[in-house]
Amino acid sequence: MNISTSVLLIPLLPLLGFIINGLGFRKISKGLASIVGTATVLGSFLLSIYTFNYFLSNNSQPITVTAFNWLAVGDFHISFSFLIDQLSLLMLLVVTGVGTLIHLYSSGYMHHDEGFGKFFAFLNLFIFSMLLLVMGSNYVIMFFGWEGVGLCSYLLIGFWNKNKSYGNAARKAFVMNRIGDLGFLLGIFLIIAHFGSVEYSEIFGRAASVDTATLTMITAFLFVGAMGKSAQIPLYTWLPDAMAGPTPVSALIHAATMVTAGIYMVIRSNVLYTLAPATLEWVGIIGLATALLAASIGIFQNDIKKVLAYSTVSQLGYMFMGLGVMAYSASMFHVITHAFFKALLFLGAGSVIHAMSDEQDIRHMGGLSKSLRITWITFLLGTIAITAVLPLSGFFSKDEILMNVYMHSPLMWGLGVLGAAMTSFYMFRMFFLTFHGTFRGTDYQREHLHESPISMTLPLMILAVLSVIGGFINFPEIFGGQAWLANFMEPLFANAKQASPEAFHHAHLSHSEEFMLMGVSVGVAILSLIIAYVMYISRNTVPAEEGTPIPIVQKVIYNKYYVDEIYDMLFIKPISALSYFFYQVFEFFVIDLLVNGIGKLVKQLSNLTRRFQTGTTGFYVFAMVIGIVVILLVNFWGFLFR
Repeated sequence: MNISTSVLLIPLLPLLGFIINGLGFRKISKGLASIVGTATVLGSFLLSIYTFNYFLSNNSQPITVTAFNWLAVGDFHISFSFLIDQLSLLMLLVVTGVGTLIHLYSSGYMHHDEGFGKFFAFLNLFIFSMLLLVMGSNYVIMFFGWEGVGLCSYLLIGFWNKNKSYGNAARKAFVMNRIGDLGFLLGIFLIIAHFGSVEYSEIFGRAASVDTATLTMITAFLFVGAMGKSAQIPLYTWLPDAMAGPTPVSALIHAATMVTAGIYMVIRSNVLYTLAPATLEWVGIIGLATALLAASIGIFQNDIKKVLAYSTVSQLGYMFMGLGVMAYSASMFHVITHAFFKALLFLGAGSVIHAMSDEQDIRHMGGLSKSLRITWITFLLGTIAITAVLPLSGFFSKDEILMNVYMHSPLMWGLGVLGAAMTSFYMFRMFFLTFHGTFRGTDYQREHLHESPISMTLPLMILAVLSVIGGFINFPEIFGGQAWLANFMEPLFANAKQASPEAFHHAHLSHSEEFMLMGVSVGVAILSLIIAYVMYISRNTVPAEEGTPIPIVQKVIYNKYYVDEIYDMLFIKPISALSYFFYQVFEFFVIDLLVNGIGKLVKQLSNLTRRFQTGTTGFYVFAMVIGIVVILLVNFWGFLFR
């Protein structure tokens, strides 16, 4: 197959699935809808593998495929074209690979839902938008896909829109992302103003010729967009609420698509960020603060999906920490491993919820390991992977970020290790309360406990294998590996190294230092595991029910530091009050009285003058004579008193 055709078909196949399922969801069967939805994404995955092999066999040279010229104004052109290089290929494999498994899982999880076909249509549109985002050769195509995933997240989070709170969660995600999108747009406008182009190749080739202040402003605006999509402080609160959507949606958003967009954009713009060190400092600080804040909130959450949601926010914080110290390939490494184990954990949580008849509170679970053997084993592997215990995938990627952070600032590293300790504690807390101890559900739930069908457990098993071995794609040299991923991504940073060679001159750690850092990281994770085991297995502790008095610190953290309430007080209530003022005062005095009053006056005058249009010839002659008389009198009066 021609490589250009292959590249064009990668996003077009999911779009085709969206059209078929979107137009025919009322008529085609559920079986056909799931086959179309899954097969189109699987086709994109196979084409991505083909393109990846072609790329390697052609000396890893970037490929640009132009579909058409989109916009031309004078010398300014925007082409609808795709760029295939190391970064876009990695994202293509993750998005389409994990996306295929989530589609397959959805065919079982959503089987009884009335909107089955519509759900698959939205999933396909989500994948299509994400593929545009990562394949575009310029910032405008990236923004096109950026907005597409935002729209799809709104449609999917609020999929069960008969529930008002679900609709509110969808609106919250939509609005908070629009705030970030405004920053992204301003960044693109500045890029156009200073570079006269939006194409990556032209911008990155001339980045060194632009002054640092301008680049700092551009990267700061772009980072605001990344904060919105990738849920960083202060634009993170939409992500936990996005749990309102069906569980496969949570897996797709958290693992393979939307939340990785901000990380992808910063890595793609690595030349600009390397030349703007002030922005990089803030990227690292905000990432660290987000990682710690979200990890601390996760400790006391009791909703199985909310715990996973805060773990996503925290892990994204680690990725931004890595970006802040210019460990671009390490952050991308964590994006990939995180996609494996986070998709596994969310789909595993969906299997638990499915077995528990829609119960999501871990206080009402317990002892599920005997009834859900596959879910239990795969969930355990996902939990070990995210807690960064050797030798599962999360260990290698998170450890690489922490080592790069240590070389930048030992204090940041120490705080990062603290966050890792909290992650290990709340993840094993959730695991023990869900799968071990005594069953705390109802008799009805106990009688109906069952393992999920093969359409749901097969993706779990595949993702579990990937979560175990995924770290070996960048097996470090200290263990005799070749760090394949870092070497593969190396050409992406050629422009940045040429523009600022000194920025890449890092100190190197000795092997003993690396082993020491790994030992500390693994040690705190295992220590947290032991503490969680003692509390929730040995002592059989169960978190207090709602309304039970708890210590004030725990209450503050349990209520997520009241950030939502603070936002409500600072933004929502004032805006609501202003809206109420406009509705009650401005609407009445200006719109109703003034504008509508003028309209009514004109209408009355029109009615009055309309009476002169009688259609009677005699009346018109009479009116004409009166008019002539009036004109004569006026002129005569003027003649007399001139």
